[in-house]
Amino acid sequence: MKTLTSLLGTEWPLIQAPMAGSQGMALALAVSEAGGLGSLPAALLAPEALERELAVLQAGTQRPYNVNFFCHQPPLPDPARDAAWRSALAPFYAEAGLDISAVPAGPGRVPFSAEAADVLERFRPAVVSFHFGLPAPELLARVKAWGSVVLSSATTVAEGRWLQAHGADAVIAQGLEAGGHRGMFLTDELSTQVGTMALVPQLAAALDVPVIAAGGIADAAGVRAAMALGAAGVQVGTAYLCCPEATTSAVHRAALMSEAAAHTALTRLFSGRPARGIVNRVMRELGPLNPAAPAFPLATAAMAPLRAHWEALGSGDFSPLWSGQNARGCRAAPAADITRALAQGF
Repeated sequence: MKTLTSLLGTEWPLIQAPMAGSQGMALALAVSEAGGLGSLPAALLAPEALERELAVLQAGTQRPYNVNFFCHQPPLPDPARDAAWRSALAPFYAEAGLDISAVPAGPGRVPFSAEAADVLERFRPAVVSFHFGLPAPELLARVKAWGSVVLSSATTVAEGRWLQAHGADAVIAQGLEAGGHRGMFLTDELSTQVGTMALVPQLAAALDVPVIAAGGIADAAGVRAAMALGAAGVQVGTAYLCCPEATTSAVHRAALMSEAAAHTALTRLFSGRPARGIVNRVMRELGPLNPAAPAFPLATAAMAPLRAHWEALGSGDFSPLWSGQNARGCRAAPAADITRALAQGF
């Protein structure tokens, strides 16, 4: 088996987790220049915006970088569930003086597509990663044909085996501690989700491709622990959220640096899929896994006006405050410093 550094072409077997909504190319560029693998999240980028970000990123570094996409199946409209969701949110809209009938429709996030592949092919990044499985075989074949290494996240051994069988060159073992969206795609049963220390050795024993540990890793000691469990490398997200190169909002940064960061939960409220974030008012009052939330990614549209209203008042009570269970490594330091500190664990 190739080492992860030789597979990725990096100095360290360290990947900065792609964090849509909290970063652009600046964070990816800083991490790649520091010897890790910087990642650009593309789930929220239209083709034109993706091209602009990639042009700046590619001009800024000769080192490898990763571009990340979602590959979910867009849901069918469900008017009854949408009505239940609006009913659940109606009191909050009334409190804020907002008109719930004016909520725009639309998914907010689109899966990897032929149009995105057309843009990507002009840049041919060293690494392309996916969340929620892998794209259709013909799209995956295009990515592999131009030479990109393909990564994807597994939250169970079954998902890891599926990814290896369907063309992933390495598998990210996303433990339950990880912040943001769970990468689960073979099941929506949360009882299958286990911590990093349980998942990594199981995947390392089951797979022939490198396994990358993700979830709860915030410092060099965490890196050493993951490597001792059989990981070929690590992926770190939360520790980078307060870097100056990140675009994390002021209310999100404040929450990450506060005692509130000790309280996280999986929630469907902000997108429709389970994702780990800091517990806030809407999670407490509706319940983090409220079944009224529409299927991913349709929950986002009705939550967005509430988020904008309260963030303008300095509150994150209706914001997706994504965070892993170990936010102690999150500090307002340059991304290069965070990368070098983590690399001391290899």
